[in-house]
Amino acid sequence: MKRGKIRKVQINKTNYMSNEAFADLKEAMEDAVALERGKRRDLKVTRIQAPRPPKAMSPKDIAQIRQKLNCSQTVFAMMLNISPKTVQAWEQGSREPGDAALKLLSIAKRHPEILLEA
Repeated sequence: MKRGKIRKVQINKTNYMSNEAFADLKEAMEDAVALERGKRRDLKVTRIQAPRPPKAMSPKDIAQIRQKLNCSQTVFAMMLNISPKTVQAWEQGSREPGDAALKLLSIAKRHPEILLEA
């Protein structure tokens, strides 16, 4: 891919990548391999460290977050944009929150007031 040129990858009606998009992708991959092998030094690289997955929470932890907010399961569910049955299942231990919900719950655990702002 030429420097400074950004092109949106569009998929045609048959869900195959266009030849032009494939060529750009192939060239970018070849550049990445060359960079890793030390053959290219002129490429701009941004490295990020992926965040760790959220830690599991016990039913008691989830109930404590809700109690800090002094709200019912129904109101807590509305704050999280989930069903009250889901909150009930989490607090009873019959279901566990998924990763996205755990991330939101871990933020709410540290900063419960954030749920009141949204």
